[in-house]
Amino acid sequence: MSLIQVCDAQGVRVISFNRPEKRNAFNLEMYQQLTEYLIQGEADNNIRAFMFKGSETCFTAGNDIADFLQSGTLDNHHPTVKFLLTVLSISKPMVAAVSGAAVGIGTTLLLHCDLVYADSTAKFQMPFVQLALVPEAASSYLLPQLVGHQKAAELLLLGEPFSAKTANELNIINAIIDTVSVGDFALQQAKKLAALPPQSMQASRKLLRHNQQAVKEQMEKELIEFDVRLQSNEAKVRFNAFLKK
Repeated sequence: MSLIQVCDAQGVRVISFNRPEKRNAFNLEMYQQLTEYLIQGEADNNIRAFMFKGSETCFTAGNDIADFLQSGTLDNHHPTVKFLLTVLSISKPMVAAVSGAAVGIGTTLLLHCDLVYADSTAKFQMPFVQLALVPEAASSYLLPQLVGHQKAAELLLLGEPFSAKTANELNIINAIIDTVSVGDFALQQAKKLAALPPQSMQASRKLLRHNQQAVKEQMEKELIEFDVRLQSNEAKVRFNAFLKK
């Protein structure tokens, strides 16, 4: 069974993370598949919106550390980098439904989505410094804009978990959905976006994201520093400790 499952329905491409035995942790194969499905959907006029979802108990535990350590330099040919740049280039709206853990890329990906819904089980975390790394996916640019410098510093530098309630208060998510399945609700919202005039939708989204060049530049700066940190002794110590758990 594919690690990434795709279902197209009423103009929405639903992209589901499907690696339950690893809590949906992203490996290189998943990044490659995600990029391919996004590029295909971007080129398909019948697809007018994207939606990301995990399982009912976990969105994603972040990167598969063991796989990531063997992945080579973070250049433009790296599957993770290709995925991040593709997310940045998408012109169609993106929606996410979050249940359970949303760690690392599981939280930073949400900063690029237009609508994000979570249930009360959702738990967010960006533990980059804890792993002797630095923020990624332009989160060091996008998060301060969204929540202010002090709160962004707390979330990114301490890297501690925070609840759906906190994420909602900080406008990282749109709403907490408890009365129905968060996946069903998010899909309904994505279908609403897909039903609207597509050229107007994409033009409006572009206006909302007028700072994309600055976002890309910060993302590239992060990747350079991230690559340096990956090779550091303190990162090796942290990774070894993590992998022994």
